[in-house]
Amino acid sequence: MPRAIWNGKVIAESARFELVEGNVYFPPDTIRQEYFRSSPTHTVCPWKGTASYYTLIVDGKENPDAAWFYPEPKQAAANIRDHVAFWRGVSVER
Repeated sequence: MPRAIWNGKVIAESARFELVEGNVYFPPDTIRQEYFRSSPTHTVCPWKGTASYYTLIVDGKENPDAAWFYPEPKQAAANIRDHVAFWRGVSVER
């Protein structure tokens, strides 16, 4: 079962997920909300749309913009609406 780990804590875990461009996208109900804080950062992907970001906070350590999601994806990426993916040192085990 895929899980995302940062700073020694499991921050997301689920047998349900989407794999897009090598990234595991976790359903929104499978992330541990207590470790996530909304970020003002946004980026644009030509085929997925505009991504929003979360900063991770675990045991007082912050990892800015380490998680992203598409709240209003383009039609081609509708399957990842609100699903969360990770980078910036977050380990995703499959």
